[in-house]
Amino acid sequence: MKLGVFTPVFGNRTLDQVLKKMRSLPGVSAIELATGGWPGSAHVDVNGLLVNPHKAEEFLSQIRDSGLTISSLSCHGNPLHPNKALAQEYDDAFRKSVRLAQMLKVQVVVTFSGCPGDSDQSMCPNWITCPWPPEFLETLEWQWDKRVLPYWEEAGKFAADHGVKVAIEAHPGFVVYNTETALKLRAAAGKNVGVNFDPSHLFWQGVDIPVAIRALGNSIFHVHAKDSALDRQNIACNGVLDAKTYRQMAERSWLFRTVGWGHGELVWKEIVSALRMVGYDYVISIEHEDALASVDEGLESAAKFLSEIVLKEPPTEPWWT
Repeated sequence: MKLGVFTPVFGNRTLDQVLKKMRSLPGVSAIELATGGWPGSAHVDVNGLLVNPHKAEEFLSQIRDSGLTISSLSCHGNPLHPNKALAQEYDDAFRKSVRLAQMLKVQVVVTFSGCPGDSDQSMCPNWITCPWPPEFLETLEWQWDKRVLPYWEEAGKFAADHGVKVAIEAHPGFVVYNTETALKLRAAAGKNVGVNFDPSHLFWQGVDIPVAIRALGNSIFHVHAKDSALDRQNIACNGVLDAKTYRQMAERSWLFRTVGWGHGELVWKEIVSALRMVGYDYVISIEHEDALASVDEGLESAAKFLSEIVLKEPPTEPWWT
């Protein structure tokens, strides 16, 4: 396994500055580049590279000359948005990312499943979390049958035609938010649609992370290293569903944290071990969304923490055999 970093947090720095920073982080040998959607594309001229193969090769050489590889192109968005203009924008970012990944010989494009509205007349997404009152279940079935499956069956074929795997990040607020929904989408969309496994969104839902990893198995195409910390007192009062702004840190039931500041070393060793058990041998990409730590502090802490776990290669076979 390799250790990487998701780079949108460096949106105010040049690519050269980002690459220099990556070289200073212990164990980091890969980067995950944003190519549209919510993360933006500060370090990648997507349109320019797509029309100029020579420029794309120069860009790739710049990464390689820094001793790094690209683990994925990421364009997190909502291509199922009921606002057709927004849906088109996110879909365009996805398709350009797939084409660029093929050009740059990057294996994976990371994104969200998206979430539709509740009807053809909707303007806002509608995330259904329970089956009752009965119109909720009816709406959920409509979403999957009329919006989710038709889109991803075609999008999965598009990715396969370009030799690229799509890693869907299970995220509350979208139709794929846990193990079951990820596997449901994969079953319909095909083997080129899998998972970007991010434990931070699963911890607070009460998911046992190694159990989820075993269930997902070879559908895990890419991994994010991000933690979340649960506030037991706030959960005891209000439960884990929490729509308060992330700025109300003291009042929230959970917060995103730097790896190791939500769950300790043993938990992360169990996560890495579970990934190895299912045959995952790609990149673990650090994502920083910790409001209690600066970007540099959070990434340096996470890289140091994970390099002691991820980069300790297990033996190829038990010593006693």
